[in-house]
Amino acid sequence: MSHEAERREASDRASGSERSERHASHEDPTGGRILDRSEREPREASRHAGHEGASEASGLGQGEREPSEARRHASHEADRREASNGASGSAPDADLSFEGRARADGSVGARNHVLVLPSVICSHMVADRIADRVPGAVSAPHDHGCAQIGADNEQTERTFRGVARNPNVAGTVVVGLGCEHVQSDAVADRLDDAGERVRELSIQGVGGTDPTVARGARAAGELVEAAADERVTAGADALTVGIVATDLAAGTVAEAAPLVGAFADAVVAAGGRVVAAGSEPLIAHPEAAREAAADDATAADVETLLDRHESHPPKARAVHRAAADRSFAAATRAWGDQPIREVCDYGAPASLDRGLAVVDAPSEFAEAATGLVAAGAQVIVHVTDEGVPTGHPVAPVVKVTGNEATYAALPDDVDVDATTAAVADLRERVAAVLDGDPSCAERHGVDDFAITRVGPSL
Repeated sequence: MSHEAERREASDRASGSERSERHASHEDPTGGRILDRSEREPREASRHAGHEGASEASGLGQGEREPSEARRHASHEADRREASNGASGSAPDADLSFEGRARADGSVGARNHVLVLPSVICSHMVADRIADRVPGAVSAPHDHGCAQIGADNEQTERTFRGVARNPNVAGTVVVGLGCEHVQSDAVADRLDDAGERVRELSIQGVGGTDPTVARGARAAGELVEAAADERVTAGADALTVGIVATDLAAGTVAEAAPLVGAFADAVVAAGGRVVAAGSEPLIAHPEAAREAAADDATAADVETLLDRHESHPPKARAVHRAAADRSFAAATRAWGDQPIREVCDYGAPASLDRGLAVVDAPSEFAEAATGLVAAGAQVIVHVTDEGVPTGHPVAPVVKVTGNEATYAALPDDVDVDATTAAVADLRERVAAVLDGDPSCAERHGVDDFAITRVGPSL
């Protein structure tokens, strides 16, 4: 874990303890919990009175605070952009600029989604029904949140927060059942404290499926109305591109990975960030992975990643075997020629100013994509030999294949044919998608959401 990640986790733990104490003093007098943040009970309203005054002054709605953490983060984002511009020594690359929505923390979203997030597998159907009723809302169904312990439980909750804080998310409705390990109110509390627009309700607390769908749709509709629709022009310094290669086939290594890697280098040269998922090449080539670190602190984080996987078989075994048969450079070519400047725990946001960060995620698409979104990626470039038709509910996915036959067979499912495209073509396609042009996956409505696991659940 990086020093920045350790600092953030320590802050989150401290905040969590504080919130637990607050919740203990805000039990509903009837014995139930306060469940719907859009309809706070008087005592809770009193608890937030000071914040609401500030919210009114800032134009935020009821229950939508702008706490000190959010202001600090906004300041950090401004500092990051300034430092990035200074480092590049020039204006942001016009080819990588995009029209997005400004967020309160200083980031810029390429989409304007309201996320309906089930905190447990038991509430995912309700979350789907809520999202289906509200244009502009997306759901993220999964099979987590219950019977998970230790590091698995922490990782799931961390991932919820990371995904909900992605710049593409304008607000979140957290939907729980009421008896799960990862409680919906705890997730919502942390998002609320981080300055995110959030509503929360549980099926048991509201009184069943139908009333929860009705109230959840009303809450999601409020967040859609509150979402900023005015666009701003952002440069590459506001851009985080996610990259995952889900295979190391011959076409991928020879055609697609060099193209995507050159694009990744262009993003970094222009002042942006690249986050890459797929731990298998690091595990297959541990010495080369250590040498790829930009400094001693990052090398220590790479070592921690290697230690974490030492006694566990790789999840994407085919990619691991293929990586072992190739050089480290060939297996990671899609990441570009940049040194690794940060190693992100799965579910944690990237904190580097510019350059390459590696997310400790398997190369399986759905799990990798969620890890990249939690790290902050507004768009994901998926290198796929077979043109696997997958997407993600939060970030648009641009598919690139190095297999000419695959592109010929799936021209409507693959965005870029690496056998004929130049780097400028990929830049142009990604820029168009960032501006709002739907990717192939978005046009087909495919959106896969999954969270990787540390170990077995009970």
